[in-house]
Amino acid sequence: MKRLTIFITAAALAAGLSAAPSVASAQDVAGFYKGKTVTVYIGYSPGGGYDLYGRLVTRNIGRHIPGKPTVVAKNMPGAGGLKMANWFYNVAPRNGTALASAPQAIAIEQALASKGIKYDAAKFNWIGRVTPITEVSYTWHTSPTKTLEDAKKRVTVMGASGPTSPTVTHLKELNGIIGTRFKPITGFKGSTGANLAMQRGEVEGATKSWPSMKVANADWVREKKVNILVQYALEKDPDLPDVPLLTELATDPEKKTLLRFIAFGNAMGRNLMAPPAVPADRVAGLRAALAAMMKDPALLAEGRRLKISLGHLSGEAMQKMVEETLSITPAMAAKVRAIRK
Repeated sequence: MKRLTIFITAAALAAGLSAAPSVASAQDVAGFYKGKTVTVYIGYSPGGGYDLYGRLVTRNIGRHIPGKPTVVAKNMPGAGGLKMANWFYNVAPRNGTALASAPQAIAIEQALASKGIKYDAAKFNWIGRVTPITEVSYTWHTSPTKTLEDAKKRVTVMGASGPTSPTVTHLKELNGIIGTRFKPITGFKGSTGANLAMQRGEVEGATKSWPSMKVANADWVREKKVNILVQYALEKDPDLPDVPLLTELATDPEKKTLLRFIAFGNAMGRNLMAPPAVPADRVAGLRAALAAMMKDPALLAEGRRLKISLGHLSGEAMQKMVEETLSITPAMAAKVRAIRK
């Protein structure tokens, strides 16, 4: 069955060209949500990038969902987002009252058959993306590791969260593909915990989303308290023209292909999903609500005030992206798994 990538606009909604439900269906959806509470689950601790965008959605999407339900956020940290993802797939209510900000590597980890995966990313109902994300690895200004070349010459201890989190996997992938010597120490509660350990001198650096860093740690950037070593993305962030891009770190075709696959999670970014088996009319209503939210002047003003990036992608487009990620060849998946050991 062919899938169309649909970017929902106000004009398309008015013309009846979007995936919005019919009038009768829309009334049913509004009737369901009226007086309800919708919970947005965030698989990470407060203070990081997932929390930042998850709560941005929580504050703004309710007025666009038919029936205008109350929307609240709930943090469910653990194992780099895996705890929440497994719970959300297997336990969360499937009636449209549960939404989640999915870990950006959710499909990559499934494609690689990573340990502990108890979900099928293709069966989630993808509501849409709020923004693509550029992650960065960095060291504190007191660390002797100032560049990736330094990281090839010495062991650099880095704070990290769960084993499937990019805070771990990205560093192992750099070690295996370009020869760095990063040593990730797991168990920290998100980037907030790792950053506190870095400041105490317990680790030398960490990994975090750039949009979150430039907001929550603007003084670090301004005062050059961190050395930003690499950006994990397919395209350079305009703020970081001199920081090496992941896909620039190898010229060998096979290694370059591996690096592109690793960076693919960037395009998933900070997003919104619903569990499997949610009624189709409610999924359509939620997708239209997120699309409308992304054009809302109040949301755009809040984004400017917070100095964060925004970049909507439809739920249909995200569904296709997930399916493409899961289509990785067994040989390629085996190579990435070997690198991560």
